[in-house]
Amino acid sequence: MVEKKIKIQLARSVIGTRESHRATVRGLGLRKIGSVAELQDSAAVRGMINKVSYLVKVLD
Repeated sequence: MVEKKIKIQLARSVIGTRESHRATVRGLGLRKIGSVAELQDSAAVRGMINKVSYLVKVLD
């Protein structure tokens, strides 16, 4: 069985955001603006993306 992957990119700066949101972005494996992370598509990852949806972009 092939695991589904989801690719996300940090689109906006984390400066001025809540500390918990900054920690979530780091937990997703994103550092600089434009950085991309490929993660397994799970409910936990989708919840993290939903929490910081205004900072990240979901790629194909």
